[in-house]
Amino acid sequence: MTDNNNSKQKLEQKLGEALGLEMAAQKAVEELSSKGLLDKRGIKGKIEGMKKEAGNHQTELEELIEKLAESENIDSENIEEVAEETQEKASKMMQIYLGEDPDSSEAIEFLCLAEGGEVTHYEILSAIAKDIKNKELSGKVNSILEEEKNHLQMCIQLGKENAVSS
Repeated sequence: MTDNNNSKQKLEQKLGEALGLEMAAQKAVEELSSKGLLDKRGIKGKIEGMKKEAGNHQTELEELIEKLAESENIDSENIEEVAEETQEKASKMMQIYLGEDPDSSEAIEFLCLAEGGEVTHYEILSAIAKDIKNKELSGKVNSILEEEKNHLQMCIQLGKENAVSS
């Protein structure tokens, strides 16, 4: 039973972190856009697409958490607390990273860092999901993971293009 409780705690922690990172990603894009840091050469449209997908991921995770609360008896309130804490940490990290007078390169590089963090969290969540043996959880996490890997690759490409054109 202890292993089972430990697995559930890990699952709750990682689901909360993943949810918080999705929320933070959307907030980051809003803030960076409002500062005009994503206005350069078609960057904004691509980043807005990623923001929309982050919103979809948030919704998918929230629905999944609701189902898991019933089927796996996980604590959705604990997950929400972890998500809020993670979102706050990510926002603080962005403020520290960007400093007082950020430019487009720094904004894109921060988004690359954020996407890398999301990929890492979903990789770990995928490993935990295998232990839980819930097919819907595994399928959803792996689907989001693939999209996050694409986001990271796109961010890296935007960063390179931005650096070369600056």
